[in-house]
Amino acid sequence: MAVSIRLARGGAKKRPYYRIVVADVRAPRDGRYIEKIGTYNPMLAKDAEDRVKFDADRVKHWLGQGAKPTDRVARFLEAAGLVEAKTRNNPNKAKPGQKALDLIEEKKEKAEAAAEAAREAEEAAKAAAAAPAEEAAAEE
Repeated sequence: MAVSIRLARGGAKKRPYYRIVVADVRAPRDGRYIEKIGTYNPMLAKDAEDRVKFDADRVKHWLGQGAKPTDRVARFLEAAGLVEAKTRNNPNKAKPGQKALDLIEEKKEKAEAAAEAAREAEEAAKAAAAAPAEEAAAEE
């Protein structure tokens, strides 16, 4: 039986509270589990002592039995020193999404149009300034 150490959500709407459980991978997220080994309360401050609590002995036992922690639980275990930290590489994380790229492109187009309008206005002002001077020179 494939087993994972994962989070099971509880709590009220917009007030999440999670149990860290050992469950069969085929079981529903909040459904039946084999053993509850800890809790996670994301509503607490990041440096709060009670934010993440788990029984390290039971975690070691289940890891020894072949249980695979989910990414989030693995981060908790890495912070506690129970699992070796693995390097993560997500090169696309810093790239803006399509919506942001569209906004940037739209701003560039507006800036170019404004610059073009400014150039045309400057040329028109120069032409207007040169025209009376030419007329005055032609009258004399």
